[in-house]
Amino acid sequence: MSITWLLTNLLAAFLLPPLDALLLVALGWALWWRRPRLARGLVGAGALLLFVLSLPVVGDAMLRTLEGEAVSAEAMRQAQAIVVLGGGRYREAPEYRGDTAGKETLLRLRYAAKLHRETRLPLLVTGGKPDGGGASEAETMREVLIHDFGVPVRWVEGASDDTRQNARLSAEQLKRDGVSRVLLVTHAWHMPRAVRSFAAAGIAVTPAPTFFHREPLTPLDFLPSSYSASRHAMHEWIGLVWYALRG
Repeated sequence: MSITWLLTNLLAAFLLPPLDALLLVALGWALWWRRPRLARGLVGAGALLLFVLSLPVVGDAMLRTLEGEAVSAEAMRQAQAIVVLGGGRYREAPEYRGDTAGKETLLRLRYAAKLHRETRLPLLVTGGKPDGGGASEAETMREVLIHDFGVPVRWVEGASDDTRQNARLSAEQLKRDGVSRVLLVTHAWHMPRAVRSFAAAGIAVTPAPTFFHREPLTPLDFLPSSYSASRHAMHEWIGLVWYALRG
């Protein structure tokens, strides 16, 4: 397991819902007798955040601030290869007798397979195993693409722990084979940070995002659900600020 990955995710847990809101509530309770007015404000703010950030309508709106547009057929023709970023593994899956691609990774792989059939471009898959385990994300992605989608994989980058390393280590393989522009496949909300990482690594990117949050609203979108969407959005916002500070 990567210590850097672990520490980064521990820090992120305190900055993202629901723990960030719960910390406000806890601080309010701790100050209840010493600073009652401030304490009531903190508890109220924390409770409001817990509710608002759990609403699908709010989380999806946050994610849409990060999403661009779907790739056009004309833009596809400029690329020399397709790069697919890993989105997590399904660890020790009993029905698969080992590690395999997680659900977010599968969404990306499905779209990458579609792009490959339309363009016939070679594929690179990237993703390590920062949380331990046997097979890297990239290895599980290659297996799924070959055996489930019938799509060949030319390059496998399985040593990276985060998006920046995805880009840097993938760029090393691509440049050796003369590739300078790629179709980059990842979730639409993850694309801004991914594009920045690959540009920093010297690879020009044609964004090919998938899984947009633009479905029609239903009454259920106004009821509390999970914090998944708001967590993803806040994680990306924080990541973009961090990348800007690091240069």
